[in-house]
Amino acid sequence: MQADVQQQNVRTFIDPALKGPLDQLPPELSLITKASVLEARATVHTMLKFPDTPGVTVEKKQISTSEGNVPVFIYRPENSPAITPAILWIHGGGFIMGRADSNDFAGEFAKKLNATVISVEYRLAPEHPFPAGHNDVYAAFLWMVEHAQKLGIDPDRIAVGGDSAGAGMAAGMVLHNRDAKGPAIALQLLIYPMLDNLHNTPSGSIEDYPVWNRQTSFNAWEMYLGGKNPGTSASPYAAPARAKDVSGLPKTFMTIGTVDLFRDEVVDYAQRLMAAGVPTELAVFPGMYHGSQVFVPDAPVSQKMRNAYLSALKDALYKK
Repeated sequence: MQADVQQQNVRTFIDPALKGPLDQLPPELSLITKASVLEARATVHTMLKFPDTPGVTVEKKQISTSEGNVPVFIYRPENSPAITPAILWIHGGGFIMGRADSNDFAGEFAKKLNATVISVEYRLAPEHPFPAGHNDVYAAFLWMVEHAQKLGIDPDRIAVGGDSAGAGMAAGMVLHNRDAKGPAIALQLLIYPMLDNLHNTPSGSIEDYPVWNRQTSFNAWEMYLGGKNPGTSASPYAAPARAKDVSGLPKTFMTIGTVDLFRDEVVDYAQRLMAAGVPTELAVFPGMYHGSQVFVPDAPVSQKMRNAYLSALKDALYKK
């Protein structure tokens, strides 16, 4: 009975200030399958044409890796100091959509934090399943560190972050970097991260979430994981919730809305980090659905979420 009530009422918990865009979402995004992913991707890429950020320059580069070239977009504040902190940014899109130059986060980070932001155009599933995108992201991080002087960034002040699937990829990359005893990371910033290929939680059992529903999520996971879902045997670098050991990770900031499929997996991962001694801050915002602070940036709760993750980045990149 309780599950039925939750299924029926989940959308009634949405903050009224955030409801407007939900009636205007394209129907092709209501359920994304392998057969429809190209249509959905084209629709989303059209939607992601955010305006340029005044006072921020954008430069495209190609990183040469053992698996081919990886494009990156470098966002820099104009008239910045010779050396800035940096953020490796990993865009969202369920592993199957999205683009590195969407500028829904990168320009704001560069301007408000006076930081260099490097956004990675990683390979997308299903054409390129895990570990393709993961390898692109980690190669970009190592390239940032290796070329820090030429890029004008401080290698001791690099944050790694993303939103949605990009945040899940960030978490997986940070686990990989820990295991590889790689360079120091000042902060992992996980904005409503996609962490768990099983969705075996109370929030994950509900079907009818706006923007990103349960069946679409399972379909995306299967595309990312190579056409099948290996369950608990999935690599933790792909599905960080599968990690048995989360100790030794960098300082972490996580945020999620209460009306989000990922809510409980995010809370669970944060609790595991805390129990392992990782300095962790978790911010949960009432009435927010997946990506709502991007859809309705002026809503009071959207501003609260944005201010929270901007503050976390500022603290990690500037406080010694």
